[in-house]
Amino acid sequence: MLLFFSLQSYAQVTGTVKGDDGIELPGVAILIKGTNVGTTTDALGVYSLDAPTSAVLVYSYLGYVTQEVPVGTQTTIDVTMVTDAAALDEVIVVGYGTVRKSQSTGAISTIKSKDITDLPIENTQQALQGRIAGVDVMQAGSKPGTQPRVVIRGRRSFNASNDPLYVLDGIPLATGTGDINPNDVASMEVLKDASATAIYGARGANGVVLITSKRGTKGKPQVFYDAYYGVSQAHDIIKLMDGQQFADTKREAYRQNDGTIPADEAIFTAVELESIALGRSTDYVSGLLKNGNTQSHQIGFAGGNDQSQFYMSLNYYKQNGIIPNQDYNRNVLRLNLDHNITKNIKIGLSSFMNFSVRNGESFNPLGGAYRENPLGKPYEDDGTTLIFLPTEDGLRSNPFSEIVDGAIVNKRRSNRMFAGLYAEWNILSNLKYRFNFGPDFRIEKYDNFQGTFTNARRLAPPAASTGNSTAFNYTVENILSYDKSFLGSHKLNLTAVQSLQKDNFETSAISVSGVASETQQFYNLGTASIINSVGSNLSQWTILSYMGRINYSINDKYLLTATLRGDGSSRFGANTKWGYFPGIALAWNMAEEDFIKSIDAIDLMKLRVSYGSIGNQAIRPYQTQGLLTQTAYNFGDASAFGYAPNTIGNPELKWETSTTANVGLDVSLFQGRIYGSLEYYMTNTKDLLLSRNLPSSIGFTQVTTNIGKTRNQGFEGTISTVNISKSDFSWSTDFTFFTNKEEIVELYGGTEDDIGNGWFIGEPLSVIFDYEKQGIWQSNESDLAASYGGVPGEIRIVDQNNDGAINADDRVIQGSGVPKFSGGITNRLRYKNFDFSAFVYARIGQKIRSNYHTSNNTLFGRYNNIVVDYWTPTNPTNEFPKPNQNQEFPKWNSSLNIFDGSFVKVRNINLGYNVNQSALDRAGISRLRLYSSIQQPFIFSSFIYKYAGSDPETDIDASLDGNVTPAAWTATFGLNVQF
Repeated sequence: MLLFFSLQSYAQVTGTVKGDDGIELPGVAILIKGTNVGTTTDALGVYSLDAPTSAVLVYSYLGYVTQEVPVGTQTTIDVTMVTDAAALDEVIVVGYGTVRKSQSTGAISTIKSKDITDLPIENTQQALQGRIAGVDVMQAGSKPGTQPRVVIRGRRSFNASNDPLYVLDGIPLATGTGDINPNDVASMEVLKDASATAIYGARGANGVVLITSKRGTKGKPQVFYDAYYGVSQAHDIIKLMDGQQFADTKREAYRQNDGTIPADEAIFTAVELESIALGRSTDYVSGLLKNGNTQSHQIGFAGGNDQSQFYMSLNYYKQNGIIPNQDYNRNVLRLNLDHNITKNIKIGLSSFMNFSVRNGESFNPLGGAYRENPLGKPYEDDGTTLIFLPTEDGLRSNPFSEIVDGAIVNKRRSNRMFAGLYAEWNILSNLKYRFNFGPDFRIEKYDNFQGTFTNARRLAPPAASTGNSTAFNYTVENILSYDKSFLGSHKLNLTAVQSLQKDNFETSAISVSGVASETQQFYNLGTASIINSVGSNLSQWTILSYMGRINYSINDKYLLTATLRGDGSSRFGANTKWGYFPGIALAWNMAEEDFIKSIDAIDLMKLRVSYGSIGNQAIRPYQTQGLLTQTAYNFGDASAFGYAPNTIGNPELKWETSTTANVGLDVSLFQGRIYGSLEYYMTNTKDLLLSRNLPSSIGFTQVTTNIGKTRNQGFEGTISTVNISKSDFSWSTDFTFFTNKEEIVELYGGTEDDIGNGWFIGEPLSVIFDYEKQGIWQSNESDLAASYGGVPGEIRIVDQNNDGAINADDRVIQGSGVPKFSGGITNRLRYKNFDFSAFVYARIGQKIRSNYHTSNNTLFGRYNNIVVDYWTPTNPTNEFPKPNQNQEFPKWNSSLNIFDGSFVKVRNINLGYNVNQSALDRAGISRLRLYSSIQQPFIFSSFIYKYAGSDPETDIDASLDGNVTPAAWTATFGLNVQF
């Protein structure tokens, strides 16, 4: 061998190795193929190696596909490694510990930092949408600062929150994650089945999202700066009638009523007549909408040595919405520290401080703009002075008056400080103790002001309100873990946890009207003439928990996880305070069996089964106790105040309990070129809290009890492929999908539907239950229409029971906001220094309500209408009824607003370029990436293209109306630079 090498010509090969996200990779192993001669990259991904010109260099790194590059005449070889879709030995975070992915037994999915930084996003939840199977992320509109709603594997509870638990660096969060800077996140793990979430007991009833923040590493200190700026525009806004269309509709309404069209002077006001004569038409919606913009700037420092490591960042984020006076400003300072006091004792800090201001949270003038008559006159002849009543109609005020500076102020200021402290002591080589302490302190102030010239006040004196809230939550945990290997192939891990979490929440608020001066706004409320309300509140709760977990494996082939957790909650009575939640999971790495090992194409084939129970403390503090309300009564000649029972208590209220069975299969083929995971699950939830009616004779109408059951079952999958992997070109694809059937199994201890609340056995928790529109009564159906109390041009309802009458018995379930299918696909391509990614997301099969479509020509021709295909004798459509002069809403109008809410969105397209290292070295820059992206450029939906609708994405319980800020598309330009 030595003789062979001595006869070869050599070259000194240097270069840089990066990941497919453009970040340098330290510690990459580089070997001359067929030998043990080689080197590794340094902290900046740089290497140097003397190699024969005929040699082939092999580059290998954990979590990436191994690459081979011939040396030839090259002296500089820069390599971009492609993420291994399998990443079999990747370490993932689980509750109170970590585990190699190949050894996990639960349903756990992971999002890495590069998946988050691919998207210029406002919050961490947005990174989960379409990228984690079984996780439904919904966000209606584009109002700045709005947090998406996240549901994992369907809703379970009627009255309790169905939001997952968020855990930041091991500390459960009592409030949301909107204060967390997404750029500080290293990874997010989503725990979905009961065996994985049981370790969090009651708090993990709706799934768990583990967030791990970035930390410092040993090596040369790094300085980095990330920034982007984006411009936004409204996407597919509702199409409204212009002045001419509105006038024609109003004339048609009169013709439908009397058979003839009166002269315009008999129909329209003087202002409307003037607009018709001048051809004046005001588009109030377009007049309100503007271009929004978003910017983010982050500077950070990271580094360390063998003893201490640090990570610090400062982020400034500002979003100006597409509606005036809607904006969000967030400043986040993060500091993470790790320090080895001795070789056996380590301490650390995971902290952030957030200062944010949100304007326009509950302000949206679009509702009025959608309804405003386009024939009004919004400005005086000078074109600048606003007219408060554009049509001289006291019911319709000018939406433009609400965006005048100071007319409406709606502000939320938030200050939050989170500090997760830990100490670790390696008592023995295989026995470790960890102490966690996580205080979370938050102060918020809410201010509202409505001036005289606003729709809410209508020339009355101004009104104002202000409120404050203080929240202090802390968690204390003691964790003991033990690892032992024995008999050569047996591994045992034991974990014991004691946890205490306490929460204190205080609020105070005052609301007044008759503010003396508009310039006061909400700063001198004592001068107001009327005090509407004054109030304050205190809420406290505590949860004490004990947990034990066993992980056991044989030959890394047969795996067992067993968990038991006990939670004691102050929210429950003495007899039901404690709940106990077990979980067990088994896994079989079939690829380790001899009959599979012989198949070269199979890298991994792991079958998983799990079963477990988790609880939900689905009641408010003090709900087990009877509550009092203030009453007034006469005492002699004077009035007095007293207190009387208002709510009957139920000290026997107990935990809602969800039991989940899960079967999963993980497969990796062709050295990680294809990786997939399939899951089937069924979750049964019992003891749901509902209000039971009581006999009126006892003085109370209802009492809350545990008398409901629900079920969720579904199928989900993830498929990742490395389609092409070359030194200068790569292409990979990630595809996720899931289906979930959500249904009510039992109500009030039986199987009777509760029509009043819209709850039906076998159906999702919220459904659309209404009359079904068959079409429009036509001219040749006048006799049949009359038998149903209708006339041609009115809505024709399906007579579901064929009894010759339309009444409440003809209402049917027409769908729900729960999709039948959701999924996403991401393609990533790299060519030399260029990278490209595209992400498409879809929700299929859900129904939505659009209150825009509920009526046409409402309020006797005062409100504007969307552009619809309405019926006339010469236009016998079946879409929308005729306009009518003498009614506010068409008969059976609720049947008009039910639509298929399915959509496909191109959520993000991203193009980046990594500047050549040789050009950067002269400037002392170790990395520079420039990129541009466009978020949500295309939305495909029949609701938009067929029914003049807007973005159909909405909250699972919500409908579309004027309070939803339209969706927006955003073009962004940014850079990532590292020194």
